[in-house]
Amino acid sequence: MMAQEVKKVKLDPSKVKGRLVYHTVKRGFDILASGVALVLLSPLFGVLTVKIKKEDGGPAFYSQTRIGKNGKPFKMWKFRSMIVNADKMVEQLEEQNEIDGAMFKIKDDPRVTKIGHVIRKYSLDELPQLWNVLKGDMSLVGPRPPLPSEVEEYTDYDKQRLLVMPGCTGLWQVTKRNEADFDEMVWLDIVYINHSGILEDLKLIIKTIGVVIHPNGAY
Repeated sequence: MMAQEVKKVKLDPSKVKGRLVYHTVKRGFDILASGVALVLLSPLFGVLTVKIKKEDGGPAFYSQTRIGKNGKPFKMWKFRSMIVNADKMVEQLEEQNEIDGAMFKIKDDPRVTKIGHVIRKYSLDELPQLWNVLKGDMSLVGPRPPLPSEVEEYTDYDKQRLLVMPGCTGLWQVTKRNEADFDEMVWLDIVYINHSGILEDLKLIIKTIGVVIHPNGAY
């Protein structure tokens, strides 16, 4: 009932984009936090790079085109958690998709490597996105950036997710995570955009740290 009521809300783009002080402070924090994190986590980056390459000899990093704020495409980075050329297997696995709507998720995805299962469970595969944050493609907090193919299926309501900069974490990730269906994810993103603020972002970052320590349905 609550999701249906929120889903009827139409965001005002001018109000969402007009919060100059909030967006300025948020960007400043993103630059500082991502820069410091990249330095402090560099030893972990080194360890994960070695372990990923050691398993199958493939590259440690994986990039994929995603859609950001205002529909702008960018290259998002991750630690590779799947076999090389996993993207080419999507069509043959389409019938196993467990999420309705413009998303593709399989709980026991056969493409995930051994080390991939571990780094996905603790969200370590997402760490290279700190570079995207530093560059300005993403924010620490915001809706997850969708694939171009997903956006092609978006309704006007769904496209409201693209009014703000995408994030590494958000309300969806610290609540439902992969247990949410597409409509729930969009709803949670709209709720976040409606109530976003510096304190709310800090709360979500703290909750994210808790989710990394105690995973909530990542796969």
